[in-house]
Amino acid sequence: MPIMPPAEPLHDLDPALAASGDVARFWRVERYAGLDCLAARFRRHAYARHTHETYAIAGIVAGCETFWRRGVQNYAPAGSLCLVSPDEAHDGAPHGGYFVYRTLYPSAALMREVAEDVAGRTLPRAPWFAPSVVEDPALVAELAALHDALGAADHGAGTLETDERLLAFLGRLIARHGDLDGAPRPATGERRGVGRARAFIDARFAEEIGLDGLAAEAGLSRTHLIRAFKAETGLTPHAYQVDRRVRAARRLLIAGEPPAAVATEAGFYDQSHLNRVFKARMGITPGAYAALAA
Repeated sequence: MPIMPPAEPLHDLDPALAASGDVARFWRVERYAGLDCLAARFRRHAYARHTHETYAIAGIVAGCETFWRRGVQNYAPAGSLCLVSPDEAHDGAPHGGYFVYRTLYPSAALMREVAEDVAGRTLPRAPWFAPSVVEDPALVAELAALHDALGAADHGAGTLETDERLLAFLGRLIARHGDLDGAPRPATGERRGVGRARAFIDARFAEEIGLDGLAAEAGLSRTHLIRAFKAETGLTPHAYQVDRRVRAARRLLIAGEPPAAVATEAGFYDQSHLNRVFKARMGITPGAYAALAA
């Protein structure tokens, strides 16, 4: 099945990206619990390492993307799916010149619901994807067509048809590539300490946090905490705090808060700091992301 590139022109949400040959369109479909969608062509933009509360399911339709996940540098050419589960640190950049991709960000609740339909039984948790990249041109083409339907009100597909297509795509994705019963690792003393540190940051992400206090909360030395925290999450404690600030900023922007107020509330120095950090992780500015709520 041929893989079609995204319909042009993509809606440029950031003139600075367009000046370098990059374009991105980001939108949200509220009826799927706020399903975010991204269509982009990147030649120069490189994502900083970050996480999502949702899954990130990307289909590469042209070029090649490279990204880090779970300690491995991956390469995804056209016809590949890139699979990242919630809370998994990752980044992303063009390899060999550029890449064009379509991405869905479904919630863990939606993925678990679909996985239970696939399995025909109740599951203890949402599915997990062991591979970071899988070659599946048919599913990439299906994702691109679904993306068109989700992103264009005049595409011709009604709500019921689009609902069916989304659930069918997710069902095939999980059946082919998902792990329904991946058991969590046992909680060692080190992991429990990192868990306490994560909870501490989650509760105080907007505040200034010292490493001494965080290490005391974890019950680990400062150097041990940094090493164990990065091994567990893929991020240093500071990078994790920044990641949580970006998550908070996304929620506030969608709720309609102006970027200047969001910067203060989420713990950034000022709006310029928010803009720089947000764009490095989302590919668009906070103002462009806030347009989703309009």
